Amino acid sequence: MMIDIETLLAYGADYKNVAAGEIIFQEGMEARYYYQLIEGRVKWVNISDDGKEFIQAIMESGESFGELPLFDEQLYAATAIAEEPSILLRMPKPAFLQLLKDKPEIHFAFSKLLSQRLRFKFMTLRILAEHDPEYTISTLLNYFKEKQINICTDCNRITLTRQEIADMTGMRVETVIRTIRNLHLKGQLVIDKGKVYC
Repeated sequence: MMIDIETLLAYGADYKNVAAGEIIFQEGMEARYYYQLIEGRVKWVNISDDGKEFIQAIMESGESFGELPLFDEQLYAATAIAEEPSILLRMPKPAFLQLLKDKPEIHFAFSKLLSQRLRFKFMTLRILAEHDPEYTISTLLNYFKEKQINICTDCNRITLTRQEIADMTGMRVETVIRTIRNLHLKGQLVIDKGKVYC
């Protein structure tokens, strides 16, 4: 979801630069801002007690993230970390809520976005329950291709690393590498110079 930048600024949003690896907010914190990624890449993760990351989503330029607690008054369900130097627009929560009251079309757009993200989680749980790495990875990548997320729109190159796919699926990176190779041999994916294409 991309709210017009001028609208965000008119409602009190400000720019924030974050460095690669910088934590934007942590799981369990109170939500104080609406965040929109102007430039860069942000991963939204849960981190286990032993430091293992489970990637919930990777946000690209133009996407918003961390909205859920702005709507349900709960704490953040995941941690947001900049994967590369990034520029954000952040708007204080009261201003965001006022924006939604003033502009119901934006509120409806968020309802649609949150529904899409919920559907993605249902799909993810369903494919993970299959315990079939080829099915899981091919279904996940086909979803990304269909929705044009985590895929280069010009060449259909998957922008996720094999480690990121492993962190999204709970698989070991070796399993992801082997599975992608098998999908390539079956003609379902193309691997060229180490890059994977749908």
